Parts: sequence; structure tokens; C-alpha cells
Amino acid sequence: MREPAFWYRPRSPQSLVLSPLGALYGALTARRMALKGVDAGIPVICVGNYHVGGAGKTPTVLALTKLLRELGETPVVLSRGYGGRLMGPVMVDRERHTAAEVGDEPLMMVRDVPVAVARDRLDGVALAKSQGATVILMDDGFQNPALLKDASLIVIDSERGLGNGKVFPAGPLRAPLKAQLARTDALVMIGNGHAANDVAAEIAKRNKPELRARLKPDAASVAQLLGKRVFAFAGIGDPERFFRSLRACGIEVARTRPFADHHVFSHNEIAALAAESQREQLTLVTTEKDLARLRGSEGVPDGIVPFAVQLEFDDPIKLRELISDHLYKARERRFSRR
Repeated sequence: MREPAFWYRPRSPQSLVLSPLGALYGALTARRMALKGVDAGIPVICVGNYHVGGAGKTPTVLALTKLLRELGETPVVLSRGYGGRLMGPVMVDRERHTAAEVGDEPLMMVRDVPVAVARDRLDGVALAKSQGATVILMDDGFQNPALLKDASLIVIDSERGLGNGKVFPAGPLRAPLKAQLARTDALVMIGNGHAANDVAAEIAKRNKPELRARLKPDAASVAQLLGKRVFAFAGIGDPERFFRSLRACGIEVARTRPFADHHVFSHNEIAALAAESQREQLTLVTTEKDLARLRGSEGVPDGIVPFAVQLEFDDPIKLRELISDHLYKARERRFSRR
């Protein structure tokens, strides 16, 4: 879906009209979040958002995958496979599956980490454990109570923040902020902005850590595009951030085309992008997530360049200590119950 502009405007008439619906939706979600989840039997680390749309969950999951492996763990990602038609449980196979089947994010992540897709998260846990998982990384699902979470890391874009701070559909929040703050174990602030400073202050009041991180472009992707005029397109939560990232790397962005998050490109849209780029002698560039969604589609032109990024934490030692501590406590709790 494409986020309504009024979500990021204070005191808009549309938000005021929709506030009663938001209050009802928020109350139901907060009540649901309070339910006790099922213990997976192994540590579960959830990477989530307070709001709908993207903020950097996928790069965070991949960064945690790398860290967990350094700690000697065998992580498996658990995803609902948003945008895919398969109910699961199924282990994602990059050679066999398409984004239309398992979702774009799982198809992108499976290059680096095993991914189990399951609409029923308990079925997904069983499948992940059968693959030898010692830790489950939940991609999203913070508001879902099905599983007991040993740690919940909330990702937030420091430049966009939480918009008007209202609950869907009056605003972007998935549940009242107070209910979500109470279940947050750490806040991951991506970027150099200040729009989420109030949220960080609330986290600090609860003696929970704030981790700062930045999306760093892949050097090979940058080198491939320098000196070329590009036509950038993206169907992610914040396409403008992608376009800004390209320009910040010194890449000449001649044209841009934003689409809604998880947009399914039609044959005509792909053909139009290709024709326009050829006509103006531009290089087509998009995100890795968008390219994963295009994979398997008919008529995709050759030469689309994926612009890869990875998340780097300002204080990786702090992150390592945080994750190690939660893993230790999770196992200690389970051992003490025996």
C-alpha cells in the first residue's frame, strides 16, 4: 500500500475523522499483544516496527544473522511471507520459488540465511527447528502474540519517525505507542535524523538501550553506477530514501519512479520503464528487494542494476553484548523451568 500523506501531517482533517476507528483498532491490538505466547523452546529474537511500512527491518535481520553466526549460533529467519501466496510452512528456495509465492523479502534474505515462511508461526518454528536452528529471527510479528519473544528489537527511521503518532487508519502506528514501548527491549535508530528523538527518550526512561545504525551502500554497486546517468525506481516503504542514497553516493539520478511498498510490477509497467530508459540512454537501478520481486516476471529487461546496502551499527560491541545477554537469559529461563 502507498502511505497516505496525511499520516505525516499533524492535526489533519482526515486523521481527525479516522481517529475513532484508530482508537478501536488500537485497543483491540493492544489487548491482543498482552496475550501470552507459546514458548518455541529456543531463543526467539523479533525484529519489528511500531508502524506499518518499512524502516529497515530486512537489513537489521541480515546484520543480526551475521552477528549470531559470529557467536556460534545457527539462525533461521521466520517470516509470514508478505505478498506471497504460499501458506507454508516451507523453506524458501531461491531456485524454485518466486516472490509471488513466498514474498520479496524472504527471497532476498535466503541468499544469506535460511528462511522459513509460514502464516502459522508455530508451524514455522517447528520447521526452523527441524533445520537445526538454535535461534529464530522473526522478521516482523512484534504485535503478534503467537510466539513468546525473548527479545524485541524495534527498527525506526530517524528521519521519518512515527508521523502523526496516531493508530491506523488515522496514522501509521500498528498499536498505541505506550503498549508497544512496554514490550520493547531495544530501539534501533537508522540514519542521522531527529524525528524519532521523542521515542528514544521514552525508551531511555524505561532503561532500555538505543542503538544507532546507518545503511551503507555496497562499494561494488556504487562503482558500477558512477559515471552513468540512472533511472531509479523502487516499490519500498520509503522510495525517496533510496533516491537520496543514490545521490549521496555521487550517482547522477536523471529520473525517478516511486511505487507503493511491495508493488507487483505489471508487464506494461516493466515495458514502460525499459522503453523510457532506452530512449534517454539511462541505466535502470532499483533495490535488491524490488529486483527479487521482479525475478521470474516476463519481459524484465537485462541490465537492471541492484543497489545493495548493508546496515552498520555505530557501536557493534554494544549490540553484541545486548544479543549475548538476551540469549543467555533466554536459555537460563528455560533451564530453570526444567
